[in-house]
Amino acid sequence: MLKKILLVCGIFAFAFVILSISILESSAVSYNFSSPVTPSSDIDSDNTEINYILPNAGSVLPDNPLWGLKALRDRIWYFITPSPSKRADLALLFSDKRLAAAKILLENKKPNVAISTLTKGEKYLEIAVNDEEIAKAQGNDTSAFLNKLLLSSLKHREVIEDLMPLIPEDGRPFVIKTEDYSKNAYKAARDGLQSMGMSVPNNPFAGD
Repeated sequence: MLKKILLVCGIFAFAFVILSISILESSAVSYNFSSPVTPSSDIDSDNTEINYILPNAGSVLPDNPLWGLKALRDRIWYFITPSPSKRADLALLFSDKRLAAAKILLENKKPNVAISTLTKGEKYLEIAVNDEEIAKAQGNDTSAFLNKLLLSSLKHREVIEDLMPLIPEDGRPFVIKTEDYSKNAYKAARDGLQSMGMSVPNNPFAGD
């Protein structure tokens, strides 16, 4: 009897994983852009370097058939994490890793999947901001996280602008739109730190 119950549970678990992957794939943002352009002199390159190191993207990138399982693992990991402070850390980690993955994909001349990865990855910055606000409302000290978020958001701006020459012309509006996430994350982190009486590094990007 116990074996039958375990077998049924195993079948349901497997079916759940397959269904979840199918849902993720069907809801994924997909693009079909023209071939990447060759970097030209009419695109200015910002030489600003932010002192923030992105994590390794890992061996399984979004162009790998196993990426669906990895993305599902990240979502489950996030949703079973009870602490809003730890969820904020996870969301920032996922965003940083996807930016690193998008960079590799663009360098490998795979703009479609790279831009899709970048778009979804930058949304995790917004999630990180929301979780930090919840953690702070619960009385947690989020100053260290805010400082990390501030530097990460600036690093995202730096990397995205450096990658712009590798992005096809028809894909650039999508990428420019995604910069709103890092801009908003910077402002949230800046305002949060200033409200605590802490100093904030200067924003090297004009107009923000």
